[in-house]
Amino acid sequence: MSIFPTQNGKVAIVTGGTKGIGYQTVKHLARLGMHVIIAGNNENDGQEAVRKLKEETLTGKVEFLYCDLASMKSIRQFVQQFRAKNCPLHVLVNNAGVMLVPERKTEDGFEEHFGLNYLGHFLLTNLLLDTLKQSGTHSHNARIITVSSATHYVGKLHLNDLQSRCSYSSHGAYAQSKLALVLFTYRLQHLLTANGSHVTANVVDPGVVNTELYKHVFWVVKVVKWMTAWLFFKTPEEGASTTIYAAVSPELEGAGGCYLYNEERTKSADVAYDEELQRRLWTESCKMVGISDEASRLP
Repeated sequence: MSIFPTQNGKVAIVTGGTKGIGYQTVKHLARLGMHVIIAGNNENDGQEAVRKLKEETLTGKVEFLYCDLASMKSIRQFVQQFRAKNCPLHVLVNNAGVMLVPERKTEDGFEEHFGLNYLGHFLLTNLLLDTLKQSGTHSHNARIITVSSATHYVGKLHLNDLQSRCSYSSHGAYAQSKLALVLFTYRLQHLLTANGSHVTANVVDPGVVNTELYKHVFWVVKVVKWMTAWLFFKTPEEGASTTIYAAVSPELEGAGGCYLYNEERTKSADVAYDEELQRRLWTESCKMVGISDEASRLP
């Protein structure tokens, strides 16, 4: 893990910060002096994570706020609660996710991978954009970091069937949600630049990390994973390193629209650079979550 400058006085929100990569991300940001708010959907896990983090970081600047990313209503309530604190927001880490879950729907009727991994973060980011814009400055941009995965390279975006209703495959739905996050990040950066905002948006590939996300994988795969984890899999701490790099590294000051792997800029899937696809997904997403598409007035 690289050495980064202290972040005293800065505020971050990390979704899914009670376990795995998210937990390690919160821990490192708190150690750097940030006030970190964990957004999660389990109150008990949240309070337990806060207790452990305060012990491990020796700082009281970690708190938990309930946010169920599978519920548009819950996301809106979370943003209201956050706004009531009247504090700035310098870093937003869109980290939470589900992987390879059986076919099921969120309370708003969305396929779960697409609804939670992608649409939940799409809405959350848009609702927090004003605060991020107000918090960023010319020399210290506010930063949005979205965690995708190498799975996006095999993902296909079915604009006419984003909910995977025609034929459901957990692998296909997961890969599509991760590709959507890359397309979203590139479109978001384009809009932020067009607006002259002091906010950057980047997307991170944490690598193959040994976390609880694998609980829905077939048991044979679980056994193999258990036997090979120490060889091939990164620890959650190693998996979090690129997210932390994206959140605080001076090297990335003012740089947006990057796909980052192992703390380096690299190339995402070719299809992710399709600007027409980025634009169409953005417009469709605005309709789905019920926000106005202000982007339609921009190039």
